Amino acid sequence: MTKSAKVRYARHTRGEAAEKIAENYLSDNGLRLVTKNFHCKAGEIDLIFWDQNCLVFTEVRARTNTHFAYPVETIDYHKQKKIILTAEFFLLRFAQCANHACRFDVIGVDFSTAPPRIEWIKDAF
Repeated sequence: MTKSAKVRYARHTRGEAAEKIAENYLSDNGLRLVTKNFHCKAGEIDLIFWDQNCLVFTEVRARTNTHFAYPVETIDYHKQKKIILTAEFFLLRFAQCANHACRFDVIGVDFSTAPPRIEWIKDAF
């Protein structure tokens, strides 16, 4: 395996671990999982949950080094727009969800600490 392939694999594995940590954290806080890794032509949403009658579209971000930015600080305007567009596709595909309130949360997982530090921003954008 080439060095660049090893780096991609490590990032993918770290991303999966961060999503699992976020899924467990939100479930432990009373949210109910709808689906993971929803894909459409607009993009992907990592986790979708119900928080009572509110549909929660969740972006999970992970970092192993926070010298330049914390995980939750890495979601720029363009990424937010992509997530919103993907959520609109989800609501079109699953019309039974369209009449419920929605919000966009961000979970940051900081792997530079042991255990990893979790930051949850509700209604982030």
